[in-house]
Amino acid sequence: MVFPMALLKIAAHWLRSGSREAKKIKSYTQLLHKTSSFRSLQVLSLCPSVAKCSLEGRESPSIVCDFQSTLLTTRSFFPFFMLLAFEGGGLLRALLLLLSYPILLVLGNHHHVLSLRIMTFISFCGLRKKDVDLVAKAVLPKFFLENLDARAYQVWASCKGKKVVVTGAPRVMVEWFLKDYLGANEVAGAEMKVVGAGAWCFFTGLIDGGLGVASKHKVIRDIFGEAKPDIGLVSFGNPHDHIFLSNCKQTYLVNKDNSSRAILPREKYPKPLIFHDGRLAFLPTPASMLALFLWLPYGLFLFFIRAAIGHLLPYKLAKVIAPLSGLRLRVEGLPLPTTHSNQKGVLYVCNHRTLLDPLFVGIAINRPLTAVTYSLSPISELISPIKTARLSRDRKLDAAKITKLLNEGDLVVCPEGTTCREPYLLRFSALFAELSDNMVPVAIDTNVGMFYGTTASGFKFLDPVFFLMNPRPEYVLRFLGPVPAEMTCAAGRTAMEVANGIQKKLADALGFECTSLTRKDKYLMLAGNEGIVEQRKSRRS
Repeated sequence: MVFPMALLKIAAHWLRSGSREAKKIKSYTQLLHKTSSFRSLQVLSLCPSVAKCSLEGRESPSIVCDFQSTLLTTRSFFPFFMLLAFEGGGLLRALLLLLSYPILLVLGNHHHVLSLRIMTFISFCGLRKKDVDLVAKAVLPKFFLENLDARAYQVWASCKGKKVVVTGAPRVMVEWFLKDYLGANEVAGAEMKVVGAGAWCFFTGLIDGGLGVASKHKVIRDIFGEAKPDIGLVSFGNPHDHIFLSNCKQTYLVNKDNSSRAILPREKYPKPLIFHDGRLAFLPTPASMLALFLWLPYGLFLFFIRAAIGHLLPYKLAKVIAPLSGLRLRVEGLPLPTTHSNQKGVLYVCNHRTLLDPLFVGIAINRPLTAVTYSLSPISELISPIKTARLSRDRKLDAAKITKLLNEGDLVVCPEGTTCREPYLLRFSALFAELSDNMVPVAIDTNVGMFYGTTASGFKFLDPVFFLMNPRPEYVLRFLGPVPAEMTCAAGRTAMEVANGIQKKLADALGFECTSLTRKDKYLMLAGNEGIVEQRKSRRS
């Protein structure tokens, strides 16, 4: 009863505050005219470009700016609210936010505060605090980095004094990224009201405090006191950026020449983006989200067609029919390794991109094989079109099971233990190297345009569904040939040396970078757990 009663209270508060909000908007507009804020916006055009900002000769300069359209190149915060609505709340909430977009267009910049309140209420109302925190840590940073202004970040990063961001966006959405990736000392944003506590702590969708000029002005004064920050970054896109004119010693305009704005390249990120979560593989602008909702029925139909091809047709025929549905499969190499007399099967060692990796390896070599896994949901195991074998994390038992399976036929193993979307390889478990010297590394990469086929905090059995719903998903497999005998444990090398050698070989083939991060590191960051599926006792065990 706690959550329904909370919603009733929220609705009542929203209705009562409606008339007050209208009065505030009217008085705020009048204030802008009376205090010549519009003339201040014109003064912004007289500010020097951020390209002319030099930090030489300064002693640890401090910096203050907004986030939207200043550090970020995008002027609208709508896509980031949409990410929260879709990833944290689901399809219906995302659809509701999309339907509100015409209202937001009508409000425009003249009612910037009300627009933010509407997007905030739709995106946050009823969401658990835990779910919002996961989206803020695991989903949003990727899209923030991909929209980070290169020159503005260069100035920001070169400042060694106090770094402050004052934004009208909800603080809970941006604070983790700004502090963890950009090293901000203070983040002042809209504070959200919550009800409940602990695991039952929900956002009401209402904002506790102001978002306007006066509140931002007060925040800067509270943080810096009588002293003024050395540098303020401003933009035309934010209607409140003129507050930095009087609060900073020097102000620089980041978008004086829009054609010169550049996105920060990946190699210059503050720290590597290795892990991220969420289903959407694109920045959800209103137009792209409209395209997504129009595509969903057809995408679901395509999933059933593609799944039927993989389940029902022989591998040779599936390889020919699948491209007709838009599913692209590129295969390079296809070696024919010779098996040892005491070992029937070939051990295919792959990097891990999606749960479908073993299936596409089987299709490429035109024969069935078995996939071993440390953790697989019961539903995924049930609907798998190929044989799967679960490992127990007991080294002796797992070694015996893999040896038995190799004696029965070909085997696929993904030593990373989990999927990784970005161009990195996680640390390889070395057990496989001890059990076979007849190994074939397979470098795997995927390309998607709409949905990611992996998740850390969502339902794993839906991973293949989302991957196969993409308009033109692509799988690329490069068979790198049998591992030379002198590079195996039989030649006196340790299992770790063999595993590291194969990891390096796969990374070089893909143009990826090797890391020492593990499955546990990924799940602790993205889902707050160790990523282990607890199994019930069954007849299979």
